[in-house]
Amino acid sequence: MSAERRAESTSAELARLRWRCRRGMHELDGVFESFARAGLATLDAADLACFERILDLPDPELVAYLLGRSVPADPDIARLVERIRSSHRPSS
Repeated sequence: MSAERRAESTSAELARLRWRCRRGMHELDGVFESFARAGLATLDAADLACFERILDLPDPELVAYLLGRSVPADPDIARLVERIRSSHRPSS
């Protein structure tokens, strides 16, 4: 695969993930939007796969994780959730 084709594929994948970040729940949308702007493009392939697993979680579970009310049992998800949480800067 050419470098141009890989770049297009990566760009399309990131756009798809940004779209999946839209949850329709104010708390989740704010956190995911901050992360999508600040850190999504910096994830390696393993973390992108982990991020997809996070996006597959139900909203109530995500809220608990992202607001620090509970910690995921999976250490990879816990690490990435903390990274997502730390990227969020609430607007004043």
